[in-house]
Amino acid sequence: MSARQPFPREPFPWEDAMALGLGVLRWSPTEFWRATPRELIAAWNAHTCKQSLAPAGRGDLERLMVAFPDG
Repeated sequence: MSARQPFPREPFPWEDAMALGLGVLRWSPTEFWRATPRELIAAWNAHTCKQSLAPAGRGDLERLMVAFPDG
């Protein structure tokens, strides 16, 4: 009896991954090839703002102005 696969296996989408990493994210080839698939996905989510981050508020701006004053 053969073991059943939980879902059909498909080849990794290298062309799409390379287009994203090298083209959209503008990573160097070294950066791309050192990244894991999870890191590529995390970078894509950050690039497309898929992580639900609340916009900065007035308090955030004031803290940044104190931490990084102009001239």
